Amino acid sequence: MKLSIIIVNYNVTELLRKCLSSIEKFCDVNYEVIVIDNASPDRSWKELIKEFPDVKFLASAVNGGFAVANNLAAAAANGEYLLLLNPDTELEGFYMKEILAFADSKKDFGCLGVRMHDAKGNFLPESKRSVPDMFNSFEKLFISFKKNNSKSYYRNDIGEYEIAEVEVITGAFLLCRKKVYQEAGGLDEAYFMYGEDIDLCYTFIRRGLKIWYYGKASILHHKGESTVKDKVYLERFYGAMQIFVDKYYRKDRLQHNLLSAGLKLRHRIEKMKLK
Repeated sequence: MKLSIIIVNYNVTELLRKCLSSIEKFCDVNYEVIVIDNASPDRSWKELIKEFPDVKFLASAVNGGFAVANNLAAAAANGEYLLLLNPDTELEGFYMKEILAFADSKKDFGCLGVRMHDAKGNFLPESKRSVPDMFNSFEKLFISFKKNNSKSYYRNDIGEYEIAEVEVITGAFLLCRKKVYQEAGGLDEAYFMYGEDIDLCYTFIRRGLKIWYYGKASILHHKGESTVKDKVYLERFYGAMQIFVDKYYRKDRLQHNLLSAGLKLRHRIEKMKLK
């Protein structure tokens, strides 16, 4: 088995149906699909079991978070490669064979992401990013204009359609070898949701592996349609960023203090907008 596609579902049955249909249409390698439902209150996802008989459906009794679910599914996967794929995405072409050939050609391959755009065709800049530090995080949190700078949080120095080495790709489409994923410990389960993709990429880099942005291939990402931007979302998002800061910058007091202060301030601003 060359590829195991892992999808974590939570209350997005219709988006998941579109995602699975796109895989059936475009995946041009020997693959399996594992869908793990994270204790969705909406049980309509079970309708898809008959509709997609070749998909392996797993059901978690509790919602332990995105990282826990992916790690559970990865343990059951048979593929040489894992593709962590969001249920609110759709493949858009016969490029998996090409991508896997690219990955096979890199001995120091860590993981790979592709170009993402939303339903309106807008490019999603989180497709290619830098590891957060006190400089690019300030830009991300408080400055809206774009800078063509390699230290920019969003790698604006790299073209949308290029193939290039970056530091961080998104967990919405993250391809890596299963062996490498397991050796790195999988996704850090301290993160409930958000931030675990940044952490995994940084873990790969610290192990001497490379992260690739593959702009020749694209996916549609129905960004925001599966996420309610409420206080719970804000707590999880900024909480995840704080976990990363505490994990990697605690010994650097200046960066740790500045990053923590910036996160708290931005979190407070975003909470005020909800009122």
